[in-house]
Amino acid sequence: MDKQVFLAALKTATEAIKVPLTDEQAAQCAHFAALVVETNQTLNLTRITEPEAMAVKHFADSLTLLLAILELKHGARVCDVGTGAGFPGVPLKIVRPDLQLTLVDSLRKRLSFLESALETLEIPNVTLIHTRAEELKNARFDLVTARAVAALPKLIGWCAPLVKPGGLFVAMKGVEVEDDEGVAAKFGLTLIRQIELTLPDRESSRRNVLVWVK
Repeated sequence: MDKQVFLAALKTATEAIKVPLTDEQAAQCAHFAALVVETNQTLNLTRITEPEAMAVKHFADSLTLLLAILELKHGARVCDVGTGAGFPGVPLKIVRPDLQLTLVDSLRKRLSFLESALETLEIPNVTLIHTRAEELKNARFDLVTARAVAALPKLIGWCAPLVKPGGLFVAMKGVEVEDDEGVAAKFGLTLIRQIELTLPDRESSRRNVLVWVK
């Protein structure tokens, strides 16, 4: 991976979404991106491997979450459901190292990669859980988030039970933003914020970040 191309694209993209990074944070993102690309040769982590596209569609996209969680306290417990290659959880942890992060995924090989990557990056206080979200029991978080995992009603049904009272659920979606089955209300969730934005990529990809409180 061309590190300089990645860093330039990351700087442009994060400034465009108004989440600028320090040089150290950008360097950690670049290191993680390189680990993803290297591992992707033997393990299917992502179809997006070109440096500029990774910077925008994985890292900047993940960090749009920070626009939505202004209420999140220092040291909050955060769960990234269906984390895949570690998005949005790992970029979020790089920028907010105070958070107690849990990454949940149904594929053990992905979690093995993340465990190794986090060790390489020297990122502490991350718990990895091999399970499906709907099977995760007895866990409650200040923030539960998921990015492009499933249709919104199904996603709410998986994630809402993991949110503690007063906590937040944030869904990171494309153009699909309707809870047409009213699932959120059934779980005691109230929509408090919806952020619409366009990523600074070649396709001008549309994104919606939806925030519910329980």
